[in-house]
Amino acid sequence: MIRLNGRIKTVVLFGIAIIFLIVVTMVGAFFSEAAMVTDFSRKDLAPGARYLFGTDWLGRDMFIRTLTGLSMSIRIGILAAGVSSVLALLLGTLAATMGKAVDAAITWVIDLVMGIPHILLLILISYAFGKGFKGVVIGVALTHWTSLARVIRGEVLQLKEALYIQTAKKLGVSNAQIAWKHMFPHLYPQFLVGLILMFPHAILHEASITFLGFGLPPEQPAIGVILSESMKYLAMGRWWLALFPGLFLVLTVILFDVAGESLRKLLDPGSVHK
Repeated sequence: MIRLNGRIKTVVLFGIAIIFLIVVTMVGAFFSEAAMVTDFSRKDLAPGARYLFGTDWLGRDMFIRTLTGLSMSIRIGILAAGVSSVLALLLGTLAATMGKAVDAAITWVIDLVMGIPHILLLILISYAFGKGFKGVVIGVALTHWTSLARVIRGEVLQLKEALYIQTAKKLGVSNAQIAWKHMFPHLYPQFLVGLILMFPHAILHEASITFLGFGLPPEQPAIGVILSESMKYLAMGRWWLALFPGLFLVLTVILFDVAGESLRKLLDPGSVHK
């Protein structure tokens, strides 16, 4: 019997999580139009062999709607987290390399953003930009960069004191070249892990503000919309309208977290010997 070491198990977990998320994203995007199809002859059907997650009050297939909603959430999460992580990388690096005045200004902005209740700030930004897809992406991107920026700033401050960085400065290498050639390669693992771990937060917050009515429009088959609409029918015994979309949302968030933690372990040199 073959025994897998910790590193191989981590690779397997990372692969399973990524493959599942890619499949859900692609399948959900493919069936985006089918998720909108109504058929009153099949409305309010409980889960069964034909309709795995049942149907809703308009006869829409809840399995297809759930996959489409998750696909939308994942795409929004990837886009928003990507923008937010790049913003964190730039501001964190600038704070640590551009002097005390710039550092104080960026640190003040970080403290300000983190001092405002997160969901409130997200709603305000999303509403200010017209809600919808654009408003949600901008809102999530502008509220999730602070923690990673602090990590990047701390790493850059440590790298500035390294001997090879000090040597490069004495040899006349510009700050831009030092940042690009010597600092960014060391920041890449933290940046990549921070990016992936930002996905579940982005997805949950997108679903949250959409559920509250400040995110994606009601006609969009998004998870937040599905859960919000299902609340009206739970008292009528249609439990499947909320159960399966909620479970798949939790599963998606968990898999993103598993992927991030697995990647962190794989990028850790010490994990080679485990």
